[in-house]
Amino acid sequence: MNAVPTAEGAIQIAMEQTDVTLHRLPVLVIGHGRIGSLLARRLAALGAKVTVSARSCRDFALIESEGLSAADTRQLAPVLHDFPLVFNTVPAAVLGAAELARLPDKALVIDLASQPGGLDPSAEPLRGVRVIHALSLPGKVAPVTASVAVRDTVYAILGEEGIL
Repeated sequence: MNAVPTAEGAIQIAMEQTDVTLHRLPVLVIGHGRIGSLLARRLAALGAKVTVSARSCRDFALIESEGLSAADTRQLAPVLHDFPLVFNTVPAAVLGAAELARLPDKALVIDLASQPGGLDPSAEPLRGVRVIHALSLPGKVAPVTASVAVRDTVYAILGEEGIL
């Protein structure tokens, strides 16, 4: 349930931090898990040209079946120059110095991943590339929705354990 407020919060940040519309903007979403796949669909609904990175053939097929472009997370460097906006959902260092150097000038990277995040901590963004670490978005952008999700999860666990 927290994927929805995370995706919506990420889009809000992108809209506030860029001076262009998302419509027709090339956007890369790194990771095709719950958040990445939902975020990609929301961005596509706004008219963005979305590419989603993943590692498995199954995910590539799912991404392409949704009308989106797919890229291999293990080979991002060659394609990064195409994306002025990048969302990371992978909680591992997928963006190092070599990858950040390939981003276009003034690119925006929004890192949604749990710590340690998706950026190599030793990598410094170059040429005006901005990085926003957007952690805990559900509680910030939709606290009531987030608290209901936590409550429902706790109740479900207690029910499974026979406590409720």
